Amino acid sequence: MAGKNTTRRTRIKMGVRKKITGTGERPRLSVFRSNTGIYAQVIDDSKGVTLTSVSTRELGDKTRLNIANSKNAGKKIAEKAIAAGVTTVVFDRNGYLYHGNVKAFAEGAREGGLKF
Repeated sequence: MAGKNTTRRTRIKMGVRKKITGTGERPRLSVFRSNTGIYAQVIDDSKGVTLTSVSTRELGDKTRLNIANSKNAGKKIAEKAIAAGVTTVVFDRNGYLYHGNVKAFAEGAREGGLKF
């Protein structure tokens, strides 16, 4: 059974996803945040494929999530996306508030060279 916050996030997520889609020229950067990590994918919705992905777990830190880890994950996804030939993306916050770890991730991706 889903909790109150999960259903609220799902409702917000559907509202956001109604408005944005990823294309070949400008894929979608989707973020998922849990208590232990942050995960992101660069997705081309027109083809239905994930171009690249990153998580705080693959960066080597298996402890709780914090702002520094989120920022590092943002820089890493930017590095991988640019290597895959992607420079501009559409940011999908996935129903989360643009605050804290999600904001730090986005700032790290911008510092890494992605434009959104």
